[in-house]
Amino acid sequence: MTDTAYGRIRVVVVDDHAVMRAGVIALLADEPTIEIVGEGSDGREGVGLVERLAPDVALLDLRMPVLDGVAATTEIVALPVATRVLILTTYDTDAEIERAVEAGAVGYLLKDTTREQLADAIRSAARGETVLAPKVAERLVARMRRPEPVALTAREREVLRAVADGLSNAEIGRRLVIGEATVKTHLLRVFAKLDVSDRTRAVVVALERGLLARS
Repeated sequence: MTDTAYGRIRVVVVDDHAVMRAGVIALLADEPTIEIVGEGSDGREGVGLVERLAPDVALLDLRMPVLDGVAATTEIVALPVATRVLILTTYDTDAEIERAVEAGAVGYLLKDTTREQLADAIRSAARGETVLAPKVAERLVARMRRPEPVALTAREREVLRAVADGLSNAEIGRRLVIGEATVKTHLLRVFAKLDVSDRTRAVVVALERGLLARS
């Protein structure tokens, strides 16, 4: 049983910058519900600490030598311990965030976080809750709101190009040497992919998204 049963959350801090590591430990020193039980300077040391100490939370930097934060996270979540990984980094790019979350981190914080925010995040992570820095949450929400990229097949583009040229289904069939029913099938698939219900709108949306070259 860990000290969390008595109100203490056991944490290991892993960062290759000694000053940053010491700063984080100092920030958390006066937190009555948090106990720093180990520290490491690279991802491999972090994995070792988790194996030996089975802390409630591993606070990891992202870019470290030997084993980076993502690789260390992957190994930690595969261990037979209940340690939650919380990333604390200066990097907030979509790629970095996605890599960390996909590896199994329950949280992603930036190093400009305050002591109160960090302590709250550790407590939330220990409960298994997702913790994201406001900037990170904004980036993820914005990414989710972007329309999914659409890919049209070569034949679908040919059919839509013919529609843009003003051809009827029968004329498209003759141009492409396919049956009219096949033309209709291609158009229905295009409509579904572009989330439209008519030929004109399909052409407009395809042009807006760069799926068709403009005449």
